Amino acid sequence: MDRAAATQAARLLIDNVENVIRGKRRSVEAAATALFAGGHLLLEDVPGVGKTMLARAIARSVRGSFKRIQATPDLLPSDVTGSNVYNQATQRFEFLPGPVFAHVVLVDEINRTTPRTQSALFEAMDENAVTVDGTRHPLPDPLFLIATQNPLEHHGTYPLPEGQLDRFAIAMDMGYAGAAIEHEIVRAQLESHPIEELESVLDPEEVLGVRKVVRSTHVSDAVLDYALKLTIATRTHEDLALGASPRASIILVRCAQARALLDGREFVTPDDIKTLAVPALAHRVLPNAGLRLEPGRATKTVREIVDKTPVPVTDPV
Repeated sequence: MDRAAATQAARLLIDNVENVIRGKRRSVEAAATALFAGGHLLLEDVPGVGKTMLARAIARSVRGSFKRIQATPDLLPSDVTGSNVYNQATQRFEFLPGPVFAHVVLVDEINRTTPRTQSALFEAMDENAVTVDGTRHPLPDPLFLIATQNPLEHHGTYPLPEGQLDRFAIAMDMGYAGAAIEHEIVRAQLESHPIEELESVLDPEEVLGVRKVVRSTHVSDAVLDYALKLTIATRTHEDLALGASPRASIILVRCAQARALLDGREFVTPDDIKTLAVPALAHRVLPNAGLRLEPGRATKTVREIVDKTPVPVTDPV
């Protein structure tokens, strides 16, 4: 797949998903950026704004398998990864795959399950595989995990550990649609939901092809240094107890490569890095104890870092 074909495929996916997720181009583009960067997506928003539909629309658009995991306190790791089941006919244990074996996996309200079960997703998100009873099982490729959580409801929830938050490429909210768009949404669903008529526009192999082209997008030393300055600044900021990791630097640049491809460019610009810095870094940092309870403090601090860090003025190529 050449770059022009990859850009066309990526835009085709976005346009197709917008047939279901209307009036939220920014959110759909961010989801596509995470997908084509080879990362995962965390949606932090109130119920009913389209988080589940976004996952289903992406799965249908890429002709991929889709599984949903409803996170609850009694969910076990084996309910996610699968387990070995004894077959009396063969008198042998056979592996029964869990719902994580899909191209697009939605973990709904991920913070409602215990840390033990949350940790069952670590290997899947990092290595595209799960290990059960000492045997490693590869997962479908591509694997795109979308997790949701309600930021306003904390009763009966388990905050995600920093190690898991660090495995999400992008964290974002979807927000409410405007009045005119909501009118269209309600009108469109009076008889049936648009998701039922959504056609596939790509296949999993084409997604992998787009990802390969994304990785070849040029990143100049100046742009790379700019990305590193932003992540390193989070580690020394006085308001943050924990800064962004080297993994954050990698995924920030990869997401910027994906954004450049969506714009039809062969190179990453400083603006790509600047635009993605907050959604790619804010969920990875931890404010100091005295600021931890302040809503949106991490996002505000990362935005301050972005605003204060000089943007390189140079030829990106």
